[in-house]
Formats: sequence, structure tokens, C-alpha cells
Amino acid sequence: MDEQEFGRQLLNCRMCNSEKLYSFLDLGFVPPADGILEKQDLDKHEIMFPLKVMQCLDCGLTQLTYAVNPKLLYGEKYLYESSITETGKKHFFDMADEVCKKLNLAKDSLIVDIGSNVGILLEGFKINGMNVLGIDPAPKICKIANERGIETWQNFMSVEVAEKIVAQKGKAKVVTGTNVFAHIDDKEGLMEALNILLDGDGIFIVEAPYFTDLFEKLEYDTIYLDHLEYLSVKPMVKFFNKHNMDLFDVEKQDIHGTSARYFVCRKGNKEIKQSVKELINLEEKKGIYKKENLDDFSEKVKQHRHKMINLLRDLKKQGKKIVAISAPAKGNTLLNYCKIGTDLLDHATEKATIKHGKYTPGMHIPIVSEDRLLQDKPDYGLILAWNFAGEIMKNNEKFKQAGGKFIIPIPEPTII
Repeated sequence: MDEQEFGRQLLNCRMCNSEKLYSFLDLGFVPPADGILEKQDLDKHEIMFPLKVMQCLDCGLTQLTYAVNPKLLYGEKYLYESSITETGKKHFFDMADEVCKKLNLAKDSLIVDIGSNVGILLEGFKINGMNVLGIDPAPKICKIANERGIETWQNFMSVEVAEKIVAQKGKAKVVTGTNVFAHIDDKEGLMEALNILLDGDGIFIVEAPYFTDLFEKLEYDTIYLDHLEYLSVKPMVKFFNKHNMDLFDVEKQDIHGTSARYFVCRKGNKEIKQSVKELINLEEKKGIYKKENLDDFSEKVKQHRHKMINLLRDLKKQGKKIVAISAPAKGNTLLNYCKIGTDLLDHATEKATIKHGKYTPGMHIPIVSEDRLLQDKPDYGLILAWNFAGEIMKNNEKFKQAGGKFIIPIPEPTII
């Protein structure tokens, strides 16, 4: 591969094309967060990319300085399953129910989900009597989705794919992109595809972690190579306006820390709700577009790394045995940035059987079945998927009863 095939350095804002970009956070060089390794990969060279964050001083979009070629991120090694937690499954089923009611969708309306993963959200729409189609680039994940009875095409969304959908299935009443809109580098291409795919009164729904909360709660492990952008309302309004569309409503959602759900229509089709203005005002009040506050966030991240490493080292000095509980993508940002390896963690226990017998990217921590938590009886379990900590602790009550303690890493390393 030549240099361009690995990805591209951003010199302009992805949404407004401004060159006024302020770099404020450097998390070092990291491998793709979902690039789970096989044993035979451990002796091979791993490709690392810069994980740096900047903000556009014109529109306010927070984004990575480097965009990795998506073919390197969503290939055979991509093993994230959105169905692995009951919390996640319930969230997507509830989302489908709420959208059908909110938009008063007629039965058999076409719903297209971009980056549909194993099809949990589409399953929720299917239960509501909708006609559904998933688009996802990851081969193993598409196979699982189709085996589950959710029609899924293995591809990246593009003008060609949109034209093919319209030719075969008609226009979509709703297009969703949950935790995927911020992953797409070619925003202009996406909007062109959406313009073809969406019905005249169709709605585009984006859901993604909300930058204001990431900023306030120090959720820096949510930053990884897949997530090219960290969305807030102000730049989204400007971006969709540019494409003759309105961001007409925003809802806060209690998932992945805190997320925002954005509702977008063609220009003038819907009355713009007060929620849009309220959240822009909140963003300005919290100061998320001020250089000095971004620098302060960066300093807090550095302090967090010291606290995290010192806590684990102190426990190891006391002879304590520590493991990771769960092996999510966000955990790999924490592990690689803080340089937490097998000197501190014996292994990572994981519910997703598709990851068993493999290793975390970068730090090469073995991933084992969650049954090992009771078999090995470690003293501490570091919950990397802290956004599902309640469910994880409930599922591992026997570990706690046996004397085990949990460590929640974000926003402050805390022993429970």
C-alpha cells in the first residue's frame, strides 16, 4: 500500500472545509481499536496511526486529524457485535418503537440502516412491521446479520449503492446511522447518496456520543480511529443547512455515556423544535468551542493516565491479581494510551465468543471467556466497557460475593 492507501491527513474541516483547525489532544499512535488479533499476528508488524483531535474554529466540528482508510478498519478483523449487551439490545428496540410512533410510519415503509452491524436496530423495525435493509462493510458481521434473517448488503454506503436500493426496493422513509455518521470520511458522498435514497418526506436519523458530555465527563476512551468526529449540534445544523436539509429535532439518549439523536429532513419539511436551540445554547454555556477549555480537557486526560497507571501499579505491588472485564474498542484507547499491558492485566474476560482466544490490538492482552472470572478468582476486574458497568456488575455478582472488586476507569479510576 502507498501512503494514501493507509488514509489521509486532514488539512480542512470535513463539514465546512475551513482551514482554521485547532489541534488540542494527542493520544499517541494506536492500532485500529477493533483490530482484534489472532495468535499468529502477535509476531507480525502492527500498523499504528496518529490519534489526535482538533476542532474547526469556524463551524465547531471536533474531529480527528487523520482519517484511516475504512477498508483497513472494517475488514475481516472487525468483530464488534452490537447485540452483546441486553442494555444495547433494549436501546435499539426502544429506538425502533419510538421512531415508528414519532414519525407515524406506515407498515412496510422502507428503513435503511447504514453501518447496520448484526441488525439489532433493524430487527426492532421489522417487529414493528417495517421493510428493512442493512448496509455494512464488515464481512463476518454481515454474515451474522443475514443468518439472523436481517437482509444486509456488504458494502459502504455510496451513490451506486443508493441507486441500487432505489431500483430494487424504492425510496426509504427513514435512513438511520447509529454510531456510524461520525465514522464516514466522505461526507459529501454520503449526502449525495442520501439525496438519492431518501423519500421526499423521508427522515435521516443520526445517533452518536455527544461531545458536550464526552468533554465534561472526560470520556476520552470514546475517541478512537473509527470515530472520525465527535458531534455537537452547532456544526451539525450548519452542515445540513449547506445540503438543503434541516436538523429539526435532537434528543439526548443515555447510551455510550450520553448520546444525541439527531432528526434531519429536507429543507422546510418540518418545524424546527426548541431542542435544537437549547442544545446549541448549552454547548456555548459549557464552553466546548473555546481553545482554553479544550487545552484544559487535554491536561485532565494526561492526569487521568497517571492516576490510572498508579492505581494498577500500586495494586500489583500489593500482590493483587487484576484482569480486564470486557474487551470493547474504547478499552483499547485506554489500554494503548495508558500503556496497560500484561504486566498489569492477566487477561480480558469477554462475553462475545467471537473474540475468545484472540488478543487486544497494541497491548496484546489475551481475551478469554467470562467464565474465567469465577475460575481464576482475581482480586480486581477493570471494567473497560464502563458504559455498561451496571449490567456487567449485575452479571458478575458472584465475583463480587467471592471478594472481587470492580474498577471503573472513567471519569476517575474508582474501586467498587
